[in-house]
This record gives sequence, C-alpha cells and structure tokens, in this order.
Amino acid sequence: WGHGGSRLSEDGGSVGWSGSDDDLAREALLATHDAGINHWDTADAYGDGHAERLIGEVLADVPRHSVFLATKVGWVRGGYDHFYHPRQIEKQMAASLRNLRTETIDLYYLHHCDFGPDDEYFDDAIALLRRFRDEGKIRFIGLSDWDATKIVRFIERADPDVVQPFRNVIDDTYQSSGLRSYVDARDLGVAFFSPLKHGLLLGKYDNPIRFPEGDFRSGVPQFEDPEFIHRMKDASAALRARFHAWPEPVLHGVVGALLNDAPTGCVLLGQRNPRQVQAASEVGEALSDSDAAWVRTVYHPGQ
Repeated sequence: WGHGGSRLSEDGGSVGWSGSDDDLAREALLATHDAGINHWDTADAYGDGHAERLIGEVLADVPRHSVFLATKVGWVRGGYDHFYHPRQIEKQMAASLRNLRTETIDLYYLHHCDFGPDDEYFDDAIALLRRFRDEGKIRFIGLSDWDATKIVRFIERADPDVVQPFRNVIDDTYQSSGLRSYVDARDLGVAFFSPLKHGLLLGKYDNPIRFPEGDFRSGVPQFEDPEFIHRMKDASAALRARFHAWPEPVLHGVVGALLNDAPTGCVLLGQRNPRQVQAASEVGEALSDSDAAWVRTVYHPGQ
C-alpha cells in the first residue's frame, strides 16, 4: 500500500500514502527477499498500479518462485457502475499480470465485500476468480474487507483459501465476528492488514500530525487526537520495558499478540525502506496467552 504514493479515489477520497520513494521501495523489496520475507501483498488500486509495477521491476532481479505474490481487485471502477463489473475484473486481472510481469499470481483477493444492491455482482465475481484459477492465472482465492462480519457473511459462498481482515490490538473483531472459528475449523490462511493501526501503535508520534490530501491517514482521526497520541506513547514504553530482551520490543508485542490465536496467520507490515525491513525481520513469534492478554490491556485500558 505504502509503495503506491498519494492517491485520490474515483470518488475523491484520500486512499494512498504520501512520502513514498521508489528507489527506497525497490531497496526494501530486495532487502525483504534477502531477509526471507517472501509474502508480498499489493493491490491494483495502490497508486493505480504503481505498486504492482515496482514489484514487477524487482521480480526481474529475484527468482519468481521465491516470492509468494498476492494482489487484489475491487477498488478501481474504471467507468463501470460497480467495482466488480465482470469486464472490469477481467481488465484489472490482465493489468495486474502485466504490471507484475508474471504469468501466475499466487493469491488473488476480492478486495472488499461490497457486491452491489442485493449482492448482484457476487456470483459473477467469484465465478471469474475460479475461472482464472482454472486457467492458471492465479493459484489461490482470497476474500478481504475492513469489516470481519462482512467476510463472514460471504465466506461460505466464496469458499476462499485465505481471508484478509483489518485487525490490530485495538480494532479487533476477529473472534467476536465468528471469523476465527471459521478459519480454525477449515484451516484457512489469514492475513491481518494494518496490524500497527497505520503506525500509531508504535508510539512514534510526539504530537498530533496532519497528512496531506491523497493520504489515507488524513481521514484517521486518531492522528490528530493528542490524548490518543499520548496513550500510544505510554503503551509503547510499557512494551519496551516488558519485552526489552527482544530487538524490536514494541513490534514483538503488537504483532505477537495477533499471532497468538492464529496458527495459520500472518501480519502484513508495511516496509517502505530497508530499515523497516530489518525491524520486520526481527519479529513473528506468537506471544503466550498471558503476554497477549497483557498487551491488549495496555493498548485497550478497561478491556
């Protein structure tokens, strides 16, 4: 997401990330490969294909089979009445293959669970992904949304291999929505996106910050909330004290808490430069039940 740069959606909303640097992004991707971080997640909408094209460039310099490549469709309308119009999905699939310079995408997601009035676009959308799989254009099917309850609503009919819900130690409906039970019962893969709440959980901001138009974070009110910023700094200090033996104590805590109840899970960490790659390479160990519960209490007082 962060490699796509600032972007306004077709409806005028800020949906990108400012501050991206293509040279650093390429360095970061090569560094992830060297560090053994081999699950690369992107989407067609990130910079209108810019993030996919950066990955495609880097894939020319690393063995394609060494990277598990995921992308998504569903946030580019392209002149149609709905994001999931069948002709638009086919157009976006062709563009993603071209951008990524690959013949096969390992994991292809429906990027959200809005399938139009009366879900009229769902059947065609999932049928197309299954056809892409039969044709060898994709290997696995994914289903994503900001709202885990929406994923649960469609999961039986979609029969995905992987689900991708929004989840962090503050915003967490993975269990209450019923999604965790479904994942565990069927041994699905699960990839949690925005596990750091867009960086807020790290406690790295001293004061409220305002992002420019085109940056998704400009619409996240906690970035401009001094009380929340202060609470995140206190929480991160507590994690540094408790997990001081780990190279990245805050990351270790907020990531490990999500992996505690997700044996088939992973987290999607934005890595826009080699320094962030190094930090990401130091984490990935699930916390114990007691440590995971403690982390949630620190970030969510009173829970």
